[in-house]
Amino acid sequence: MTGPWAVPVPRGYRVGVWEVRRPIATGAFGSVYEARRTGGDPALPASAALKFLPTGTGTPRHLAHLRELADREIALHRRLRRPRLIRMYETLTVDDPVRPGLDGATVLVLERARDSLAGLLEVRPRPADGPVLLAQVCEGLAQLHRAAWVHGDLKPANVLLMADGSARLADFNMAAELEGTHAYTPAFSTLDYTPPELLWSEIGERGRRIRPSADVWAFGVLAHLVLTGSFPLPGGTPTARRDAAAAYARGADELRLSPELTDAWREIVQACLTRTHAGRIGTEALLRRSQAAAGAGRSPGGTLLSRLRGAVLPRGRPRGRRAGIALGAAAATAALAALGHGVGVRVWPGAGAGSTSAAEPDGIGAAVYGAADLRTDRGVPPAYRLLIVRTAHDCGRPGVTPPLIAAMLKVESDFDPDLTDPAKDEYGIARWTPSVLRWWMHPDGTPAQSVPEPPFPPAESIPAMGRYLCWIEPRLDPGLPGDLRVLIAAAYRTSYAKVNDAHGVPPKYRGYAGHVAHYLQEYTPPRRR
Repeated sequence: MTGPWAVPVPRGYRVGVWEVRRPIATGAFGSVYEARRTGGDPALPASAALKFLPTGTGTPRHLAHLRELADREIALHRRLRRPRLIRMYETLTVDDPVRPGLDGATVLVLERARDSLAGLLEVRPRPADGPVLLAQVCEGLAQLHRAAWVHGDLKPANVLLMADGSARLADFNMAAELEGTHAYTPAFSTLDYTPPELLWSEIGERGRRIRPSADVWAFGVLAHLVLTGSFPLPGGTPTARRDAAAAYARGADELRLSPELTDAWREIVQACLTRTHAGRIGTEALLRRSQAAAGAGRSPGGTLLSRLRGAVLPRGRPRGRRAGIALGAAAATAALAALGHGVGVRVWPGAGAGSTSAAEPDGIGAAVYGAADLRTDRGVPPAYRLLIVRTAHDCGRPGVTPPLIAAMLKVESDFDPDLTDPAKDEYGIARWTPSVLRWWMHPDGTPAQSVPEPPFPPAESIPAMGRYLCWIEPRLDPGLPGDLRVLIAAAYRTSYAKVNDAHGVPPKYRGYAGHVAHYLQEYTPPRRR
């Protein structure tokens, strides 16, 4: 292989079950290769993208820097799974002393994309589907910002295009989790997409302070480039455009946008490219306006719900919980595809089976996390509080609340992560049937390629429960009497169709619903009742 590749890897080289086939792209700190799976878990895809980060060789200072970049990317992938973020399947470490340049390298096994936005723009400088792609990029930013992360390096090379033409964000080695209003990132950036306030910002021991508004600026630059084929600030080189951005920020020059922009996109770009971070549009408002300008309709939650309401079950299919959740292949795939556009669930290290603690964001202990939404003194195990609260919040539906999920877990299993009920073919803390769980276990809306086998850890079972509850709620008739949350629980135990047909909780499930209602009352903070 020739060329300035950060990590040269020969064709045919094997890491784990993966065999390198051809190079895809390289950057300053890592190189990406297409690979095929030669064995191992059949649930893994047949092909993937391997990102090699040279964390095993170099000077101590260089290694520490590369290790930090790798850790940032791995941390984000492990904690966030969203439909608009590229998916990571596993991480590996190269053990090959014979090849010093590869020995010790960290390898991220990632979802394989068809192309990048940078590659597309080389062929089609102003793609006809540019507005739709931009709306999807903005959706990815919104998913990151809602989870309190900043991308920090949004640019065309870091927007990947999938086989279906949709866009996903990638390359998170500059990403950082917010600590209040700021995050801290390494002092590296791409000049054309760096907001003026960061061009000469002070760099402390933890790196450079950055806000979500930096991603908003980068989106404005990206949108102008995709829609017009040019950058919004003048200059023949990135350095010249950097100087123009600084002059604009000082008020010494005005923003001169291309006349090719439509009125709607001109307003969006102007709202992104304000002189100061304080004047920039917020991410949620940016998402709404971008989707409207692209003709993509409502926000991610609205898109999800409208698609779920529009999905129709085939007549005659069994609709019980064990057979009906799967819906039949065609209907399930359609419904899950809709879920993939609006619902994502975080998974936290340490919240699995047998764990006694969970990740603690912003210094809040797991035992009291989400106290405004879920009682802390009523026996909900601390290990599951983060999963329960954030799973409910990720749905965003009024009926899918933390107390509901907690109450259902109590009734289903008494919070037992090792529950085994072979007679009913149900396992784990949420009593999942394996053939049903395969349709709900992936946050990106794709069913597992094979039926999973128990045990099912809470970090998998609880978010899957949330996704299914979020799917149930809009399918219940709006005029049903009783507590919506109890109706959702009954539908989880049987089906939404049976609840609708019974005009409430079916008689067979009233005992179950009564237990759920009791613990709903128990776990709901007084001011929320």
